Amino acid sequence: MPATDPATSARMRAQRRRDTKPEIALRRELHRRGLRYFVDRAPVKDIRRRADLVFPRARLAVYVDGCFWHSCPQHATSPKNNARWWAEKLAGNVLRDRDTDRRLVEAGWTVVRVWEHEEPIAAADRVEAARNRATGGHTP
Repeated sequence: MPATDPATSARMRAQRRRDTKPEIALRRELHRRGLRYFVDRAPVKDIRRRADLVFPRARLAVYVDGCFWHSCPQHATSPKNNARWWAEKLAGNVLRDRDTDRRLVEAGWTVVRVWEHEEPIAAADRVEAARNRATGGHTP
């Protein structure tokens, strides 16, 4: 069964996979702090899932999750049209996120998840703290 009507399907296809406004705001703040990273990269070759930001030496993967697509506890909504399909789709996204987190942690990585609604400075504080813990405070 298709997700929705053709117009909605076209809007879904047009959703940015990278370079969203929240992601760019976080990247700018991290860059301003002198932190360098890779963008839209798979942290581990055997795990075919890309992180929004990757700090390879710190083994840190950062994901900027959209409130709708990743079922934010504060802002998630449930579409009324084709509700069952959407519920399964969004639940699948969350399951994949948790599986990605688990697989990366098992591979020795730290995962930081940032919600799109988070303030860039606060999100950058969390990312920088995780990077500092992973590197002992040294800039790799």
